Amino acid sequence: MRVSVIGGGEITDEQAARAEAVGHELAARGHTVVCGGRGGTMEAVCRGAKAEGGTTIGILPSERCEQANEYVDIPIATGLGHARNALVPLNGDAVIALAGGVGTLSELGFAGIYDRPVVGLETHDVPALEDVLETVTTPEAAVDAAEAAAGEP
Repeated sequence: MRVSVIGGGEITDEQAARAEAVGHELAARGHTVVCGGRGGTMEAVCRGAKAEGGTTIGILPSERCEQANEYVDIPIATGLGHARNALVPLNGDAVIALAGGVGTLSELGFAGIYDRPVVGLETHDVPALEDVLETVTTPEAAVDAAEAAAGEP
């Protein structure tokens, strides 16, 4: 399955380690990572997935595929800027949300609009998404919850 991972473009080392662990766990279980394709959470989750031999898709805000981080296998140039945030959750069977700012918050909103199950790992608390957002405390639990929500065994 495809899992969209959303989070901040500028993150701490601890947040990067968490995102990398999520990517590693997703790839170890055979899932494809979908993200925004740039730095921060996006780079860390892709780095983790690639270390495990996984496949990564980056949906870029720019018109240039070469602006993707080095761990993106399939860059998708949109030329949409932040409007591409709608496409990241749309292309996952589930969404794992990590720490981030207003861009991450917009992706959480689109996940709700597109009726994607969302797993939060130290992300925003959004009361409007309480019916679709499950909060967890570890990368492994995030992937477990994403699989369960998307109907994966």
